[in-house]
Amino acid sequence: MIFEQGQRVVFIGDSITDCGRRDHAAPYGNGYMSLVQAFVTAAHPELGLTWVNRGISGDTVRDLAARWETDVIEQRPDWLSVKIGINDVWRFFQDRADQAVPIGEYEATLRTLLADAVKRTGCRLILADPYLIESDRDDPQYTMTAAYADVVKALAAEFGARHVPVQAAFDRALTTTTPADWAHDRIHPNLAGHAVIARAFLAVIG
Repeated sequence: MIFEQGQRVVFIGDSITDCGRRDHAAPYGNGYMSLVQAFVTAAHPELGLTWVNRGISGDTVRDLAARWETDVIEQRPDWLSVKIGINDVWRFFQDRADQAVPIGEYEATLRTLLADAVKRTGCRLILADPYLIESDRDDPQYTMTAAYADVVKALAAEFGARHVPVQAAFDRALTTTTPADWAHDRIHPNLAGHAVIARAFLAVIG
């Protein structure tokens, strides 16, 4: 287990992290973050960890930058989990290219945010892939998403962060299933899909 007594663990991201944490499923949401919190707490209640969910549906890395001060720096995390990038890509395929984030901007912005958090809070990082639940590896959105996931993997190595290979977890699941078994739109998972993400997290954090 990477977490230590009394630490504060902050998750930030888009709808996959949000999952109703601001309304009907407060305060953790009903997705992977809630599952991770529940299983870690059940296994290690003695640690007395504090968990914070700062996911907001629809966010790109630009949106994270706009709220970084209040939702990350002011939270003073010991561990910061960042999972962002799905909307940065998806907007290109929704005829909303003005809201999409090109990969160069995505990498530069995310690197700046991570460096700021580490410098100002001393936190350690957990970086999770954006993903697409798609069996066709030649699908244009899958190909683009994989490139953004490669950025996350490289930044994890650069910052000495824990890397959560979410895309690989879904790819393994899809060897015997279909995308519709996990999500209605290849993006927003059902409970079993969130469990796939949570298992990938738990394998990394112990």
